[in-house]
Amino acid sequence: MSENFLWLLFDTWRARRQGLAEIERRQRTRLAEMVAFARANSPYYRELYEDLPERVEDTSLLPITSKKDLMAHLNDWATDREVTIEKARAFVDKPDLIGERFLDKYTVATTSGTTGTRGIFLLDDRNIAVNNALTFARMMSTWLNAGDVIRILKHGGRWAMVTATGGHFLSSVIATRVRQSSRLGSKAFQIFSVYTPMSELVAKLNLFRPAMILGYASVIALLADEQEARRLNINPVLVQPAGEGIPAGEYDRIAKAFNAKVREAYSATECGFIAYSCEYRWLHINSDWVILEPVDVDYQPVPPGQQSHTVLISNLANKVQPILRYDLGDNILMRPDSCPCGNPLPAIRVQGRAADVLTFSTDRGEKVTIAPLVFGTIVDRIPGIERFQIVQTTSTNLRVRLHLETEADPERVWQVVHSEIEHLLSQRKLDHITIERAEESPEQSPGGKYREIIPLS
Repeated sequence: MSENFLWLLFDTWRARRQGLAEIERRQRTRLAEMVAFARANSPYYRELYEDLPERVEDTSLLPITSKKDLMAHLNDWATDREVTIEKARAFVDKPDLIGERFLDKYTVATTSGTTGTRGIFLLDDRNIAVNNALTFARMMSTWLNAGDVIRILKHGGRWAMVTATGGHFLSSVIATRVRQSSRLGSKAFQIFSVYTPMSELVAKLNLFRPAMILGYASVIALLADEQEARRLNINPVLVQPAGEGIPAGEYDRIAKAFNAKVREAYSATECGFIAYSCEYRWLHINSDWVILEPVDVDYQPVPPGQQSHTVLISNLANKVQPILRYDLGDNILMRPDSCPCGNPLPAIRVQGRAADVLTFSTDRGEKVTIAPLVFGTIVDRIPGIERFQIVQTTSTNLRVRLHLETEADPERVWQVVHSEIEHLLSQRKLDHITIERAEESPEQSPGGKYREIIPLS
């Protein structure tokens, strides 16, 4: 049966009410279907799975995959034979195509990630429909009551997204598409760039007066500072920090500053609908459409109640680039008992995504704070860079480490990097900051990840 949005919406609503056993049945069935589809249509998976049983309902039977492996075999990994790495790279190198459909079929998003491998991910319409169904039938219906909806409508339904712009980042792609979808969407949904200086961003948000605001957690924390200082004066119903972890104290501070509900969604470019938070701050996995496996450093299962070294994820919705038993790199803890909120879906807490804000001082001694992602997303969208690392070595010095693609021109790439960072700092009256070119390559942390931005200790 064709899985259209209305059917998915109903199935999503019904599955939670039928209980965990029915959700697990859906998970097994969808996993078997995804593995069979991948074997039949992806040369990469056909070879990888050649020794597996005919029907697979248990992810532990599957070999582990990674961004590095999949990107190295993108032409054979994709199940659509029209997809090639050359076409995908040509598409993402054009900022004017943000929000457009790749090959007139797919949503495309890029990421560098913490492993040092740049990723190009395609999402088919089924994946987008599942994401939308889970958003409306589970996430928003859990977060908002009737009174909240009335308040949002009184605000004109205005939704502000503070995100990275200028690149094919998933949040930017989706936001652009929503704005283009209708006249109502263009008025009610506004995109605010994280590259905007804070004073200007505050002024724009004060003018827009959003009922809901979504943005990177580090930026939301900075906006809470502005709200506490009464420079920002908005009254949102819902605040949704995303992309980075939030310490418990910050969670409470943000809620108090905005006098609003603060809720989180756990997502990644590889799978945008992993989990959503409840009032007890546990993240409930959409386990009818995604499988999470917490594992130790040797990829052995980690029991509930114990922090994992990393987590393996299987996306059961996206067929154009199947993500199966993929090392996502995050550390999670699975709740060992039922959540007091009553949600039957498994609950987790996530570690390893917290971001440290960079702090500078102007010539006049004024404090300037910049979210790490502002630097990171600027460098990430520059062609020719395989991975990068920006280190704040002193209060007035940034050291930039680059590992370039083989065909890249080192001098040309550095000129662009230096110019972009210099412009960013200049906008914030930080012209006195030195931007230093490092001879060494980006360095891994003890856990094997690459921290793209390292603030001054």
